Amino acid sequence: NLFICASWKTKDLIRRYKDVFVSFLPLDPKDPIAIERLNLMNMAKLSIKGLIESALNLGRTLDSDYAPLQQFFVVMEHCLKHGLKTKKTFLGQNKSFWGALELVEKLTPEAGEITASVKDLPGLKTPLGRGRAWLRLALMQKKLSDYMKTIINRKDLLSEFYEPNALMMEEEGAVIAGLLVGLNVIDANLCMKGEDLDSQVGVIDFSMYLKDGGHSSKSAEGDGQITAILDQKNYVEELNRHLSASVNNLQAKVDALEKSNTKLTEELAVANNRIITLQEDAEIAKEESSYQLETRKVKEYPPYTNALRSDSAADGQALGETRKQLKEETLLRLDVERELEVQIGMKQEMELSMKMLEKDICEKQDALVELRQQLEDLRAINQQLSHKSQSADAGSKQKSEVIVRLEEKINQMAGTTQQILRQNEKHIYSSNLNNLVSLFCSTPDVFVFFQKQCKNCSGVFCESCVSNELPLPSSILPETVCTTCYSHLLQQYASTPT
Repeated sequence: NLFICASWKTKDLIRRYKDVFVSFLPLDPKDPIAIERLNLMNMAKLSIKGLIESALNLGRTLDSDYAPLQQFFVVMEHCLKHGLKTKKTFLGQNKSFWGALELVEKLTPEAGEITASVKDLPGLKTPLGRGRAWLRLALMQKKLSDYMKTIINRKDLLSEFYEPNALMMEEEGAVIAGLLVGLNVIDANLCMKGEDLDSQVGVIDFSMYLKDGGHSSKSAEGDGQITAILDQKNYVEELNRHLSASVNNLQAKVDALEKSNTKLTEELAVANNRIITLQEDAEIAKEESSYQLETRKVKEYPPYTNALRSDSAADGQALGETRKQLKEETLLRLDVERELEVQIGMKQEMELSMKMLEKDICEKQDALVELRQQLEDLRAINQQLSHKSQSADAGSKQKSEVIVRLEEKINQMAGTTQQILRQNEKHIYSSNLNNLVSLFCSTPDVFVFFQKQCKNCSGVFCESCVSNELPLPSSILPETVCTTCYSHLLQQYASTPT
């Protein structure tokens, strides 16, 4: 009982139980049939996931023209065809999954309505078309997963239709039946009366499952609005096609009624002509009978009496026949007139319905024009957004270039400031040295490069002031000393004994 509530989001379920489903499926890399089963199972997962996500984002009832729904039926058809046994008949080899789907009626009495509805559809002539119609009706009834589980659990009955290594006979079939539970959250309204399910070619479109993730949020919103408007436009166009087809059917019916009306008018004219001729014949017969009565009175001879009686009897029979024909023709004329009145009434109703349909078509065309205008406005807004984004990118590039230039200038200014600081330090150091020299040395305008230091008092003097050498108490060797220290040290050495 992995799936308890059908209202859960199926993508979370698939992500959560994906490893559970795949972990117990053994796969032999050398077995091509096992690889086919795994590929079909993965395609079923992708189609079910994409169908549920797109249906939830769309937020309306799905119809037959919805592309993810069509691809789902194609994938299910490939899954049901995998590993089918070929049956030989008088017309050749037959390979269809309709026989396996008919088992559901025996195992689940609720499926009898679907099977009866499929058999009653007038346009289906092949078992393949019946199987496709059964899948669509089961999806609309939200019982597809239950019916598939019922079939898969009875592998003893499925062995009559499938090979032992078929998808429906292995664990992959149970996984697909479990994934079909998520389809109970969507609503579908599929009309199969006008569809040609017998001759459709089921090809899987892999481009629907390839993702492209390089769009911004604004472009995604614009694309969503454009897709919604395109769906509305396609819906209006499809409705317009249905209305035009119904108008054509009504026009054909009106033409047929007009033809039958002309035929009836011609038949009525012929009947009137016949009635007139019969009336003329009746008048002629009356005149002949009156003339014969007069001649009978005139003739007095007995040989003529028998002849006159026979003639009058014949005339009476002819008169009765003409009256009977006249009565039949009048009844026929009344029937024709009644039928003509009925046809005229039907023609008037047809004309009224055609006017209503034309009015509806005009309204739908106006709505279609408005939707196209909205689509053009959205495209213009999208172009403006793209231009703004390009201009913003160009401005950001210019700003980044300006920032790089400013950083280079800042680095140059930092280098120049360091050089200036170094020069100032040198200048300050030289000025300090000059000040020190000026304290100890009495010679004016002393140059920095000709200075010497006294080793005794550490004073800085010019070369002429530090020209004497004496041994110091701190060193045995003689060192350079200034004139003042020289005289002071001489006095100190002279006063102290050796």
